[in-house]
Amino acid sequence: MHDVDILDDEIANTPYISKNDGQDDPLALFIAPRVDLSLQRLKHYCGTKSEHFQNYVLFTNYQFYIDEFVTLCKDMMTRTDDPDLKKQRMEYTSFVQPGDKVILNQNIDNHDEDEDAGLSLARLPQMPAYHLKRADGSGITMVNIGVGPSNAKTITDHVAVLRPHAWLMLGHCAGLRSSQRLGDYVLAHGYLREDQILDEFLPTSIPIPALAEIQQALEKAVAQVTGNEGYDLKKVMRTGTVATTDDRNWELKSYLTQNKRLSQSRAIALDMESGTIAANGFRFRVPYGTLLCVSDKPLHGQLKLPGMADSFYRERVEQHLKVGLLTMTLLRDLSPEKLHSRKLRSFDEPAFQ
Repeated sequence: MHDVDILDDEIANTPYISKNDGQDDPLALFIAPRVDLSLQRLKHYCGTKSEHFQNYVLFTNYQFYIDEFVTLCKDMMTRTDDPDLKKQRMEYTSFVQPGDKVILNQNIDNHDEDEDAGLSLARLPQMPAYHLKRADGSGITMVNIGVGPSNAKTITDHVAVLRPHAWLMLGHCAGLRSSQRLGDYVLAHGYLREDQILDEFLPTSIPIPALAEIQQALEKAVAQVTGNEGYDLKKVMRTGTVATTDDRNWELKSYLTQNKRLSQSRAIALDMESGTIAANGFRFRVPYGTLLCVSDKPLHGQLKLPGMADSFYRERVEQHLKVGLLTMTLLRDLSPEKLHSRKLRSFDEPAFQ
């Protein structure tokens, strides 16, 4: 049984300032019962034990990304005689799917995990998680969080207790500028938070800063994967403010009502998760970032409709996912000390990990 009276995030929400009066300082951002609850919730929502989660986490709001990730990861687990490819694949020990179903890397002879562990689920959990594991925990976890800021808050509330080194949002967005094309990328450097889900804990008056290490890695990854540099890179990726709303049918509002604040904010894209994930990253001191792909332009008459959307997904998901995976590799090459930006730390608080 948990004492719900103490299950809060007071240390994280109200940054602790030492009074030097002999009182013990907090040892962590989360008290033990809160950690225990979140570990159990991760199993419930994601369908895998918390021990499988890796230090680099990708969030997406579309199953298309998960399907591509699963295909890529299963391929990495297969045996190869190519020495260069084998060396690359041996960086990862196993791939774990919902139900704690483990696929071992056939290029590694000795394993600590049991491939017979787990089972294939007949029905996926609400926010299924998939883990490309490394022996030191610095692999990549990908979670399909579904649509909306409530889901985004739920999953990041619980993943935060694991103290990951970074989490990124890879998803689709509405492009708000006439110069954008379907398939263009959006690199968020600011957020217009209209999601309302975190206002009680982190007022919208508090800015959510862009983190240089994350931004640089994302831009470098887009350049490498697309083969574009300099001005050509600007043609396929725009940097600016992303608006996050809690209204999926925001397009149904009158044009002037929906356009005014977006125009005032200079937003270049709109989605339903990115601002929430970034804000909770700031709140819980987890380095965060957002790279979205323009899938529709409602303000310019290009609505997301089934036929157009299916074609878009097939063409763009693979490249977008490659960018996300490469970004995590680049971030892993940085030491955690460099990655955990001082922008995330309050005046006096516990160590990150």
